[in-house]
Amino acid sequence: MIKEEHEVAVLGAPQSPAPVTTTVINIRSDTALPDHIVWSLFNTIFMNWCCLGFVAFAYSVKSRDRKMVGDITGAQSYASTAKCLNIWALVLGIFMTVGSIVVLVFIYVAVYRTALEIMKNRGY
Repeated sequence: MIKEEHEVAVLGAPQSPAPVTTTVINIRSDTALPDHIVWSLFNTIFMNWCCLGFVAFAYSVKSRDRKMVGDITGAQSYASTAKCLNIWALVLGIFMTVGSIVVLVFIYVAVYRTALEIMKNRGY
């Protein structure tokens, strides 16, 4: 027991004149990584032409799952795919909606003209 006390006393404080340095490791938490789930949900409900909105929603959920597990690369990959699908769903949805309205207007005008022609021929 006396020998152990002597060893501690002999060792004492560190003899090196070098300054003590600390190392800080920053672990980046990518909670700001967008998974586009709200945009995908919007496209699923309102702009779901060819089911692109639903597929984008599935990829958004996969991206969120990968982010929760800590797989940032996988989450970015799924988020990128969801973003691309959302863009296509939105563009296709806008074109198809505007196209449908234009077709309906042309059909309405054609039916209206035909009805006027029939009424004119019958003497009304």
